[in-house]
Amino acid sequence: MNANNIFQLDGEDIPFRSGQTIMQAATHHGTYIPHLCWHPDFAAHGSCKLCTVKVNGRFGSSCTTEAQPGMNVENRTAELDDKRRTLLQMFFVEGNHFCPSCEKSGNCTLQATAYELKMMSPHFDMFYPDRPVDASHPDILLDFNRCIMCSLCVTASREVDGKNVFAMGGRGILGRRIHINSESGKLADTDFAATDRAASICPVGVILRKRKGFAVPIGERKYDLAPISAQVKEAAP
Repeated sequence: MNANNIFQLDGEDIPFRSGQTIMQAATHHGTYIPHLCWHPDFAAHGSCKLCTVKVNGRFGSSCTTEAQPGMNVENRTAELDDKRRTLLQMFFVEGNHFCPSCEKSGNCTLQATAYELKMMSPHFDMFYPDRPVDASHPDILLDFNRCIMCSLCVTASREVDGKNVFAMGGRGILGRRIHINSESGKLADTDFAATDRAASICPVGVILRKRKGFAVPIGERKYDLAPISAQVKEAAP
C-alpha cells in the first residue's frame, strides 16, 4: 500500500488502496459509515443515500466515491446524522417495520442503524403498504411489506447464484417493488433454493426461512450483542 494513500475521516487517518471507495477503506480500517444498500461482496449503486458524507465540504455517497490522497471526509457529524435519521424515518414509514413482532428483530440492519443513530420515532405518518406475501415456496416466505428496495437480492441472485430470480420494477414510493421473475410471479415457480446466496442477503425481514422462525432467542441475536458500529470495528483485519 502506498504510504501517501491516506485521507482524513473525522480527523482520523484512513489508509487505502488505489481504486477503493471511501466506504471500502473506512470499513477495512474498522470505521463505521452508516449504510443500508452497500455490501462488501458487490458493486455499489448508491441508492439508499444513508452513507452520504461530506468530501472537502461537498456531499457525496461514500460507497461510490473513490478515495483520494489528502481528501477531508466528514462522517459522524451532527448535520449528517440528522439527515440520516430523516432518511431512516422515511424507510420505516414506507414499509411495515413493526420490530417487536418481526423475526428479524436483533438481526435487522435497518433496526440496528436506527439504534445507532438514536432514531426515537418514525416522525412521519405510516404508509401501511399492502404488498402481497408470497408463501408459495416450500422453504422460503417473502414478506414484501418490509422491503427497503436495497436490490441486494437482485444482485446476489444474478451475480452469485446465476438464477436472476428477482427484479426491481414499478414507479413511485408505493409502486416500486421487488418482482419475481416467473410467469405466475410466484417464488415456487422459479429455481430458487434456500441455499442460494440471495436467500440470506436481505438486511431486513423480507426473505424468511420457513420452520426456522425465532430459532435464535431475543438477546442472543447479532445486534443484541453489540451495536452495528462496534461490529464493523471488530470485523476489521
